[in-house]
Amino acid sequence: MSLTNTRRVSVAVALSRGGSFTAFALILIVFALTAPNFISPVNLENIVAQSALPGLLAFGLTIVIIGGGQNVVTGGIDLSLAANLGLSAAVYATLVHGAHGDAYAVAATLATGIAIGALNAFAVVRLRIPPLLATLATMNLAAGLELVLTQNTVVPADSPLLAVLAGAGPLGVPMLAWTLLAVALLLVALIQYTPFGLRLYAVGEYPEAARASGLSLKPYVGATYVVSGLCGALAALCSAAFFNGSTTGSGEMLLSVVAIAYLGIMFSRRIVPTISGALVAALFVGSLINGFQLLNISSFWVNGVQGVLIIIVVAASTALRRKEI
Repeated sequence: MSLTNTRRVSVAVALSRGGSFTAFALILIVFALTAPNFISPVNLENIVAQSALPGLLAFGLTIVIIGGGQNVVTGGIDLSLAANLGLSAAVYATLVHGAHGDAYAVAATLATGIAIGALNAFAVVRLRIPPLLATLATMNLAAGLELVLTQNTVVPADSPLLAVLAGAGPLGVPMLAWTLLAVALLLVALIQYTPFGLRLYAVGEYPEAARASGLSLKPYVGATYVVSGLCGALAALCSAAFFNGSTTGSGEMLLSVVAIAYLGIMFSRRIVPTISGALVAALFVGSLINGFQLLNISSFWVNGVQGVLIIIVVAASTALRRKEI
């Protein structure tokens, strides 16, 4: 790449990143002026807490994108995350409702999420099914198992763990918000500051170079789906606390998860998928949804805006990658 092209790419990256933060700031200002109580401390805490569920799922999707590449057709993708949350939450709520202990229910929930991730890993790595199709099949399987387990009804749940997660934590901030931040910090440490994370970026961005350097790609790609499944299980525990049990229609969260994961790319320094970028994007989308709700704007418009965001972000990141090449 010539020096002139390098400068052009650097300017384009800076403008894209700056434009993302500018858009976030403008949206906050608009809602602060038009939506009642938008900037009240209680509502801001609610935004962070409500962002926990899609945010945790988006962390899992971000890791899959890092290891599989940003190409939405052939790269890393996990469409089963929302269904994973639904099934894992149903497992937890069913066991707690059946008078099983918290420890047993949590272990079964985490095992369910990891099993879904392992199934995706097996389908993608061993069977070599394209991730888009493999995770779509897993999504339908998980959604079907949830319907069988709950009979398409809400299963109430009440446990000490849910009471803690649904309550307030340090500084009076909801525990769901602290959970989101804690998981984000752990994943940032794993992905940004360990050899595993650095190799994962190499596997996703430069697979041929990674293979030439002696790295085995399959274990890294498979590991991303297992971690993604674990994120789905953690989100399920938060969901059970937020809704006091399992809930129907978790699949509707998938659009927000995809929007957050890809929007997070635009909030990163190099326009690459990062956990910190996904965290900012989760708050961005959470603020957008909350502001629309306060203004009594139909959720159909929220879905439309999220769809437009996905198109813009994918188009912009693809254009930047082409310039870089």
